[in-house]
Amino acid sequence: MTLNEAFRRSENPDLSVIVVNYNTLHLVPEMMTALVAAAEGLTLQVIVIDNASRDGSAGHIRQDWPQVELLANTENVGFGRANNQALPLVRSANVLLLNTDAFVQPGSLRAALGVLAQHPECGIVGVRLVGRDGTVQPSCRYFPTAWNLLLVSTGLAKLFPRARLIDDPHWDDRRPAECDWVPGAFLLIRKAVVDQVGLFDPRFFLYYEEVDLCRAAKRVGWTVRYCPDTDVVHIGGESAKSEGNLSAAGRQLPALQVESELLYFRKHYGLAGVLGGLALGLLGDAILASKKLLGRARGAGPPFSHSALAWRVFMRTRLATRPTR
Repeated sequence: MTLNEAFRRSENPDLSVIVVNYNTLHLVPEMMTALVAAAEGLTLQVIVIDNASRDGSAGHIRQDWPQVELLANTENVGFGRANNQALPLVRSANVLLLNTDAFVQPGSLRAALGVLAQHPECGIVGVRLVGRDGTVQPSCRYFPTAWNLLLVSTGLAKLFPRARLIDDPHWDDRRPAECDWVPGAFLLIRKAVVDQVGLFDPRFFLYYEEVDLCRAAKRVGWTVRYCPDTDVVHIGGESAKSEGNLSAAGRQLPALQVESELLYFRKHYGLAGVLGGLALGLLGDAILASKKLLGRARGAGPPFSHSALAWRVFMRTRLATRPTR
């Protein structure tokens, strides 16, 4: 299938694809080529939002892929807000959110769309994500809680075999399943769900957007399903690597992740839930400090560094009610 055939303009395309790009021009040709190859007779509307990239992405996309509908931001507005910008342009009944570092394999689009067709109650579909070496990545996940985050961070999960962890250690990636949420690297959603609950909550600049979206969809009766019938090659973290002032010294990206986590817990569990999570985080740091003292934990950061960061972010976000950017 040629580029023009896959991307030919249609008032009713089979699928609208939204891609947010931030300094990943080195990945865009591979991502686009894989997407065209996976179209397999489907007509695609592709919308790219460039988040003020400094690598010339917008110009190259405009020149090399004129069939793409490009929105070029003058500043980086974050992942979720950028995706939201594409909504007025969407013309299909189904929307695929795709990362620039996610390379769709043949059969993936039809397999994911097939799940929606077979399960009318299903609102969101994810597929098996794998690295370039074929290693399966967590692709069918449960909602985070202060408790399961503590168990994972401290290594105590093995003592609580019945605990519902974010990633089920017994997950079979070869079996279809319902789950709480699927990663946003490849997330297929019905437009009807978006019309009902919206897309991403703009308070999340980075991280937790898809967790919150899947929670909103499930709250109003939709299901989230994992489809094992195909793979999508996912590298991960490329946009973060390109952001020098974020990745330098490893400070701002962890802070953004902690911020989104706190905003998420405040939104869904209230102030008491956030405070409980902070308390459990403090307990987790105490456990890790004890293990390090006994020589049972290697590579851990300074004692209580995570809790100190969490409390600072908690205050900067006005008790986890407002984002910092």
